[in-house]
Amino acid sequence: HGRISMLATMGYITPEITGKFPGYLSPSKSVEFKDIPNGLAAISKVPVAGWVQIFAYCAFCEFNGMTNRSEAPGDFGFKVLTSADPEERKRKLQAELANGRLAMMAIMGMFFQDGL
Repeated sequence: HGRISMLATMGYITPEITGKFPGYLSPSKSVEFKDIPNGLAAISKVPVAGWVQIFAYCAFCEFNGMTNRSEAPGDFGFKVLTSADPEERKRKLQAELANGRLAMMAIMGMFFQDGL
């Protein structure tokens, strides 16, 4: 949940800071990227085909990730996040847990600010 919350937090604030993509999200329905609000209000604005694409991509990532992981939780064999040194690996994983917990609180605060 921590990694998803980190992505959700960045996905929530990034369009506010950098702006949104130019062009159409759905040309057939004349929905532009700038028409999609941030937060929970976006759920009703994104076309059904967009949600199908999002869920299909998430399913692809989940099924593909199941073949690449080891027995240790959070270890996907990517040594930038972990390390061969047990002490450094422990420190990095503890930092990731702390950041994930902070991101969970941050995204919940953003949802409540939206009027959840």
